[in-house]
Formats: sequence, C-alpha cells, structure tokens
Amino acid sequence: MLQRLKTLAASIRNAFGRAANSGFDVDPDAARSLRRALPPLLMLTAVTAAGYAVVTHPPMQAVPHGQAALRTNQFSGGTSEFREGSLLRLPGLHEVRLFPLRDQSYRPAAIAKAGGPSPLQSVEGLSLGLDMTVRWTVDATRLAELSRKLPDDIEADVIAPAVQAVVYKQIARHTVREIFSSQRAEIATALEAELRARLASDGILLKGVQIGSVDLPPDYRQGMDSLLADSLASERMRYTLEIADKKVKQTEFEAAADKVRRETAAEAAGREQIIAAKAQEEAMKHVLPFKQKLIEQRALEAQADSAARVQQAEGAAKARRIEIAAESEARQKLADAEAYRITQTGKANAGQMATEGALLTKHPLLVQKAMADKLSDKVQVIIAPPGSGGFIGSALLAGVSADKAAPAAANPEQE
Repeated sequence: MLQRLKTLAASIRNAFGRAANSGFDVDPDAARSLRRALPPLLMLTAVTAAGYAVVTHPPMQAVPHGQAALRTNQFSGGTSEFREGSLLRLPGLHEVRLFPLRDQSYRPAAIAKAGGPSPLQSVEGLSLGLDMTVRWTVDATRLAELSRKLPDDIEADVIAPAVQAVVYKQIARHTVREIFSSQRAEIATALEAELRARLASDGILLKGVQIGSVDLPPDYRQGMDSLLADSLASERMRYTLEIADKKVKQTEFEAAADKVRRETAAEAAGREQIIAAKAQEEAMKHVLPFKQKLIEQRALEAQADSAARVQQAEGAAKARRIEIAAESEARQKLADAEAYRITQTGKANAGQMATEGALLTKHPLLVQKAMADKLSDKVQVIIAPPGSGGFIGSALLAGVSADKAAPAAANPEQE
C-alpha cells in the first residue's frame, strides 16, 4: 500500500512538471504558489486514500466461537494463530484463514439412494444406497501446516473424495445381504479404519462413521423381505424345536431330581425317626426313674394331705365342742341371769304393791288422784254426783253393779 501511494505521488508530480515545461506561459508567482500547495494536496490525497481503504477493507477481523484463525504475513511468511476474539488484518499485508475446531458432520447425498446420481455397487453388481454420516475435525496442532496445504473448501475437496474412494471400494467387496444385515458392524469398522488412515495424512481427525439405513431397489427389497421372512420362519422353527427338546430334557431332569429328592427325603425321614426313637429311648431311661420318684412323691403328698385333713377335722371338732360348751355355758348363765332378774323384779313389784296397798289403805283419795292423772291427757273435767261420798270411779270397776253406780256426766274434750 505504501508503494502504491509513492507511485501515485510521483505520477502527480510528473504531471505538474510536464505542465510547467509545456508551451503555455505560466505566471512565476502562480507556479511558486502551486509548488507550495502541492505537498499538502498530496498529503490530503494520501489520507483520503488511506481512509477509503480502511472503510472498504477494515483492519480488524472477528474470530467466531468454535473456530481458529491463522494469520499469514505475505512478505515474511510468518503465521500467527488466534482463537475466539478479534485480530488485526492489514489488506495486502496479511492473509487470514479460518479453521473449524468443533466436530463437523458430512453426509454424502450422492450415495444415499439406490436411484441417486452415484449409487453404490455390491459384489453382485446391484445398485444400492447407504445413509452414512462422517464426523471429522481439523488437527488443531497442525494449523500452520494445514493453512498452506489444505484447500479452502475442506469438505468438498478433501472429505468427499476420500469418502467416495473408501466407500465404493469397501461396499464392492460385500454382498447385499452382508451389507443389509449380517456384517453391517464389520463394514462400518473397516470403513472407519481405512478412512481414518486416509484423512490423517491431510491433517483431518476422523471421530466416527455411522451407517444408517440401506436403500435397496424395490424388486430386490421385496425378494429380500420374502427371503428374510422365510429365513426367520426357519430360524423360528429351529428355535422352537430346540426349545421343545430342551423342555423334554428339562422334564427328564426335573423327574430325576424329584426322584432323588424324594429318596433323599425318605432317607432323611427314616434317619430322623431312628434318631428320635434312640433319643426317646435314652430319654425314657431318665424319665422312668423320674416318674417313679414323682409317683412316690405324690403318694407321700397324698398321705401328708390326708393326715393334715384328719388333723384339721379333729381340730375343727374340738373347736366345735369347745364352742358348743362355751355357748351352752353362756346360755345357762343368761338363763340364770334372766331368772334372777325376774325374781328380783317380782320381789320389787311385790314390795312396791305392798307399799302402794298400805299407802292406798291409809290414803284412799290417792286412787282417785292416780286415775285422774291417768285420764288427765284425755279428760279435762270430771263431775262427781253430789252427796255420793264414794269413789268416783266405782262405776267403772267390775265389782260394782251398774244400777248402784252413781250417774256421772263427763264432758270430754279432745285435743
């Protein structure tokens, strides 16, 4: 760029020199003014050209996430590696190239269908399609070398030719049946190994190869489906027969095992009975003396219980006799006490009656007073007949006749 600016300035200077040396008459003052204004004009032109270059070709370039940038100096040939961020890129001086650091996937569409533009060929010469995915990435340790070696479109110029060369060669070695079912894993392993070795020389790291569906022609697919159905039916029948044979053997083994188990159980039961009988016999040797002693102990306990009951009965009889004697003696004492009480009461009553008789004989009006006292709670007034001079209650006594009793009138007043 600097050289270009120098060339432009020299051209302008030469143009003005030719104009000055031409046949036209030029004022010396104007010529001197033009020569004085020429350097600033050239500087302005240079600045304008530089600004235009900066606007049209920015010196800063961004490095996207997941990519690496390799900047190469066009004059010295030196390289610098940059990861995610920004870098200075001067047009005409630096060349920047981006390399992916993440895994990339490549799916060849040309070989995906049996009726596609570039179908695969099996060993029988049958066209078929293969859904294939190749995962790859660039060796990040060799970016400086790969920037000069690899083309711009790595996938179209490196990956695709390598995949086609390897896939066509590997598929042509196998039959459709092997590709479709029996050896699919082995084919994928062989493809991955050969393709990894082929791409490693170009600085490409192969991460894996996955084989998806296999596209077959319709007629062959129908025949293959029928053949597979027959094969599956044959395999199913073979497995069914094997299972039936194994079930028969299993039944035989189970019967033999059951026989052995029952024999073993019978022998074990017999041995258990023998051991139990021997144990019972040994136990009886110790149990019989113990039971004999238990019988003797129970007899002694019965005798002791009988003697205790006899003694208890005798004690109860003696106690009863003592109680009866005590009760009889108590009753006798009660009878004597009652007779004594009656005697004393009679004596007291007789003495009292004698005293009262003597008192009544001496004072006859006491009878009337006593009778009045007895009747005082029911009778308030007693009227005796005038001039009777006798006992006012003689009419009430049984020894006096009714016609001789003085008529008496009483006015009882009840409470």
